[in-house]
Amino acid sequence: MWIIRNLRWHPSGRPRTLGRMTQYEGITRRGLLGLVGTTAAAAAVPLSGGSAAAQAASGDVTVRMTVNGADTSLTEDPRVTLLDALRDRLDLTGTKKGCDRGQCGACTVHVDGRRVVSCLTLLATLDGATVRTIEGMADGDRPHPLQRAFVEHDGLQCGFCTSGQIMSAAAVIQEGGADTDAEIRERMSGNICRCSAYPGILAAIRQARAEIR
Repeated sequence: MWIIRNLRWHPSGRPRTLGRMTQYEGITRRGLLGLVGTTAAAAAVPLSGGSAAAQAASGDVTVRMTVNGADTSLTEDPRVTLLDALRDRLDLTGTKKGCDRGQCGACTVHVDGRRVVSCLTLLATLDGATVRTIEGMADGDRPHPLQRAFVEHDGLQCGFCTSGQIMSAAAVIQEGGADTDAEIRERMSGNICRCSAYPGILAAIRQARAEIR
């Protein structure tokens, strides 16, 4: 574009260049149009051999990841979110779709050990990732300490937000940010409970913290 903006044409058809453009003297209109066309064509050639995320613009992508300890391969539209892939493709419906805008925390899962809101996480970005959902928290038939604590302290009412609450709470404890009630409230502030079961949630995290650590 810098070339085009700085060229001035003589009636003879030869360009007069300005400033740094002296190296382009002698270029013709036809040559310039050919240069622009070649550049545009080169830019339109799709990349090959890249990762699934890099190939997303050209069609479906194949993503290989580990979900709750199981190797999983999915070929999907690059616009599919992790949340929809978990629920609709893998039938892992414990992860809930609440606001679908990353504001309520109901869809929280762990990706490579870190909590994420799966409604805003594109599946195409997770090639090679390790994903853990609420279904992967228990050790066989033995519930996770947080799952037991939520039941014992009535940390739920309708239960819709509970899976996201537990996944976030597990990450908070792992991050070392659950030393005080104030820290727990702050770090769990992204998870909304519309039933207002917060006292039970706080008590459950305190109990599980002592057991996990």
